[in-house]
Amino acid sequence: MHSVLNPEFGDKIVTLTAAMVLVLQIAMAAQRWLVTNIRIFGLQSFLLAFIAGTIAVFNGAPHLFMAAVLTLLVKAILVPILLERLVDRIGIRQEIEPFINAPLSVLISGALTLAGYIVSESIYRSDPHTSSAALGHNTLAVAISLFLIGFFTMINRRKALTQVLALLSLENGLFLATISLTYGMPLIVELGVFFDVLVAVLVLAILVYRIRETFDSMDVSRMRRLQG
Repeated sequence: MHSVLNPEFGDKIVTLTAAMVLVLQIAMAAQRWLVTNIRIFGLQSFLLAFIAGTIAVFNGAPHLFMAAVLTLLVKAILVPILLERLVDRIGIRQEIEPFINAPLSVLISGALTLAGYIVSESIYRSDPHTSSAALGHNTLAVAISLFLIGFFTMINRRKALTQVLALLSLENGLFLATISLTYGMPLIVELGVFFDVLVAVLVLAILVYRIRETFDSMDVSRMRRLQG
């Protein structure tokens, strides 16, 4: 009878959850409603916290529990609340005209996912004999895909707020790569990173609000019209 803490079982949980994270990232690339995008980001962050907690349990990395708790509190709960309040305040709830439409965005996201898997294969080749040390390493492709799709979304969107969300989802890709390959960073570094994320969200929220007040829009392309 297999143990519940069998590394193979844990690896399957991590892989399935990472696949759900990737699906949510592609959904964000195609979604135009701001509040929906914010909630998708919150759900994605919750799943990342679950992945961190799973790796901590199955691979004996207790320091990852702190990363899981911080991800849950900061990126899955606090940041979405702050951004939803910002949306209510500025009164703009939909991305009007992304540079590339939703169907084509999904196709590009699929291509970037394929590129992520190709790149990860050249970086890390999994051992067919699964061990606890390999737990989560097969999510590197998902992490690279999150980064690429997040970067594409930043370029594709006109609204400052959706660009903020794309930046945060890009950071989620970096977080997944960190916990998958190295099982986290030193605690003081993790605390510093999450504090930086929170400060960045607050600063960007203020910036988005000021853009809305000044231009009566969140379309960042309008700032190109400014003359020195």
